Amino acid sequence: MKKYSYIVVAFAVLVFGILFVPKIVDGFKNDTIVQNDRLNKSAEKELLTIGRAPEFSFTNQDNETITNDFYDGKVYLVEFFFTSCPTICPIMNENMVKLQNTFKFENNFGIASFTIDPTNDTPEELKSHAKSLGVVNPNWQFLTNTQEEIFALVKNFNLYAAQNDDVPGGFEHSGYFALIDKKGNIRCRKDNSGNPILYYDGTEQEGVEMLKEDIKILLAE
Repeated sequence: MKKYSYIVVAFAVLVFGILFVPKIVDGFKNDTIVQNDRLNKSAEKELLTIGRAPEFSFTNQDNETITNDFYDGKVYLVEFFFTSCPTICPIMNENMVKLQNTFKFENNFGIASFTIDPTNDTPEELKSHAKSLGVVNPNWQFLTNTQEEIFALVKNFNLYAAQNDDVPGGFEHSGYFALIDKKGNIRCRKDNSGNPILYYDGTEQEGVEMLKEDIKILLAE
C-alpha cells in the first residue's frame, strides 16, 4: 500500500512537471510573471521622485530672466542642445515639438531648452530657432547663460556636455530629457528590478511615447 502511494505521488509530480514547468520557465523568460502580478500592476503608474531639480537663472529668447520659479505648478521637460548642432539636436527638437503638440491644450506643461553654445546662440538666435521649429507654447523657453554657468547646470543634472573641436559642431552632449513635476522634483520610471531610469532618450520614439504617458500622470497629480 505504501509502495502504491509513492507511485501515485511520483506520477503526480511527473505530470506537474510536464504540464506546468515549461509554462513557468516561459513566464520568467518573457517577464510575464513579474509583469502580471498584483503588486507590479499597482506600481505601474507610480513614478519615482529623484530629488529637486537644480536651481537656475538664465536669459530667454526675449531677453527675460527665467528661473525655476517660472515653472512652479507646471510639469516640464529639460534638454541641453545648440542650434547649429548637425547630429542629434534636430531629432531632439523634433521630438520636443511632438510633445508640445500632444499637450498643446495643457496650460501647465512647459519645456526648458538650454543651449550649450552661448557664443552663437544669442537670445536673437534662439528666438529665430524657436520660430523655425513652430513653437507656440508660451511655456517653452530657450535659455542661455555663460559657458561656465551652462556646464555647471549640466553637471548638476548629472548629464553630459563638453566642447570638443574634433566632433561635428564643436560640442558633444547627451540626448536625454529630464522630466520635472509641478513641485520642481525630477521624476522618472523604474526598471523591472525597481532601479530608477533617470532620464528619457530624446532621440528615440520609445522615449517620446514613455514621456507622453508619464507627463499625463504628473499633470493629473
